[in-house]
Amino acid sequence: MYILLWIIHVIVCLFLIIVVLLQSGKAADLAGAFGGAGSQTAFGPRGSATLLSKATTISAILFMVTSLSLSILATRNAGLGTSVLETAPKTAPSKAAPPVPVTAPGQQQPVPQGTTVPLPIPAPATAPATTPASPAPAKK
Repeated sequence: MYILLWIIHVIVCLFLIIVVLLQSGKAADLAGAFGGAGSQTAFGPRGSATLLSKATTISAILFMVTSLSLSILATRNAGLGTSVLETAPKTAPSKAAPPVPVTAPGQQQPVPQGTTVPLPIPAPATAPATTPASPAPAKK
């Protein structure tokens, strides 16, 4: 059903393109470009509907109907597919060697699990050593 509707939609699109391109515009002469359409109506004189204008209307309606139908069918079928994760084969994790941690230069070496490392104790803060003040120079 979905593929059949796609085929009809593509055919209607091509037909609509051809029919629109075959039509000649209203007041397509040089006077129409400067507003001399020959009548004071908003869009120029209105003649009877030709075969091409009727075909354009019908194909435009079919285009809208097939577009809406395709969008409705696409949203209904959107949740029925399976994801890549559901179709992936289930594999058990391998018992290979654990990954080796990498350290950057200047960085501490990582500690293996299960070992304890003594934390460094900061040295007590001492007051800065005071130097005796030099005697003031004598005044003359």
